[in-house]
Amino acid sequence: MIKKKKVIIIDYQLSNLFSVKRACDFVGLDSEISSDPTKLLTADGVILPGVGAFGDAMENLKKFNLVSGIKDFVKSAKPFMGVCLGMQLIFSESEEFGKHEGLDLIKGKVKKIPNRFENHLVRVPQIGWNKLYEPKSSDWKNSYLKDIKNGDFMYFVHSYYVIPNDNKTVLATTNYEGFNYTSAVLKNNVFAVQFHPEKSGNKGLTIYKNFAESLK
Repeated sequence: MIKKKKVIIIDYQLSNLFSVKRACDFVGLDSEISSDPTKLLTADGVILPGVGAFGDAMENLKKFNLVSGIKDFVKSAKPFMGVCLGMQLIFSESEEFGKHEGLDLIKGKVKKIPNRFENHLVRVPQIGWNKLYEPKSSDWKNSYLKDIKNGDFMYFVHSYYVIPNDNKTVLATTNYEGFNYTSAVLKNNVFAVQFHPEKSGNKGLTIYKNFAESLK
């Protein structure tokens, strides 16, 4: 019998945990929801999900001593995946309800989607289906998006977006009411998406399948 790959889904009390766990289980992973930082290095992969406010999330990660655990896991070069708020938390800082320091796994900032862009109002938050686009500087063929087509739809719920310092980390972009922003990033073993792949039907589950296949 082939042993299933072990994934820890980080629980810091601000997460869409069970939908992520169901997606992991569906693609054949042995998934566990945990707040224990000592378990991270025992896993083949780690997922940081999340919904809610950036500052509250960082406070909870610190409360559970998960910040150093996450950074140590990333140093191990094993696959790490951030989802929605989990994507924002891996950046250096956020302006959500004041200035807050993030995990700084990828250099850059988190800013609010503008309420007005190019002389028209923008509905914030973005809630619903939107498209992923492949930038010219990116290559989905060798990434977790390898089975996704340019223009495929994913499900989004967010008011903030990331601005990476290095455009080479941008894996996908999305256009919301004329405003273009980064919707997926990849740097070494760190992969993150602004949308919810676990709520995005078969295309989203394909991303979890590709993540599962990357675990060694």
